[in-house]
Amino acid sequence: MKPLRIGTRASALALWQANHVRQELARLRGIALEIVPIRTMGDHLQSASIAQASEAIGAEGGKGIFIKEIEDALLSGAVDIAVHSMKDVPTETPRELAFPAITKREDPRDCLISRHSLTLDKLPQGARIGTSSLRRQAQLRRYRADLEVLDMRGNVDTRLKKAAAGEFDAIVLAVAGIARLGASDRIAEILPSEVMLPAVGQGALGIETRADDGDTRSLAAALDDVETRACVAAERALLRELEGGCQIPLGAWARMEKDAETIFLEACVLSPDGVQFVRGEERGTAADAEAIGEKLARILIEAGADKILLLAGRSVGKS
Repeated sequence: MKPLRIGTRASALALWQANHVRQELARLRGIALEIVPIRTMGDHLQSASIAQASEAIGAEGGKGIFIKEIEDALLSGAVDIAVHSMKDVPTETPRELAFPAITKREDPRDCLISRHSLTLDKLPQGARIGTSSLRRQAQLRRYRADLEVLDMRGNVDTRLKKAAAGEFDAIVLAVAGIARLGASDRIAEILPSEVMLPAVGQGALGIETRADDGDTRSLAAALDDVETRACVAAERALLRELEGGCQIPLGAWARMEKDAETIFLEACVLSPDGVQFVRGEERGTAADAEAIGEKLARILIEAGADKILLLAGRSVGKS
């Protein structure tokens, strides 16, 4: 039997993630798998902002700029499995493809990496903070308007090098990515959700296959984590209802409460400068995960999220 081919981005973090999936499938299923690195348009346009990269390929709001070429390889049969960070996956995917597994989530929060290990509150007036995420930029500006928040592109390892070289006083990255690269000792502070809500799907990996490839779907399903799938479904339903891509100033975090049956979802929508802001929360059973996200989206819209998203170039349809 030929090894199954896993398509992935070529960054150090993406390769770690793909190898993690490869090792887990080999351990659970005893099958041979090989990694196929694929450069996406988002990787090619490292010097451009997300918005500029999106415009270059006609991808509204950054939708799919880090996965399109990988999905194309999956559709063509060049690879059998794709591994994505769920925060890179648009809410709408091709009907010919499926996600039989969303793996157990790592810590979805963001963290601060800074010179002299200063926390966000301890950074000096006017400190320079680097991040390419509009979501992070808006929340930083809301919390501390004095900071100079600057755009910064590059893979996680590239950003860490820029921080080490002193190009910024601090940078903001996902805790999960830092942990996966073995750099947790660089973290000065894990940012609380009251300050910084994460991106939809952050910390979770999605395993994608062709919908008609029943054998591979069955193999991949062994890595599905029911709790993570429900929480990510709630977040993605919220994002879908707000008609947003990855580059809108929206943060969301769903997690299971102690009874292991109730999902708690909190979310915020901000203007790019952080001045306009709405925030809300909703609870419900895991079986109603998508309904929880949709309901909270409607609550946020009624509170003014639609007007705020217009400032970021988005329109929200009301049903």
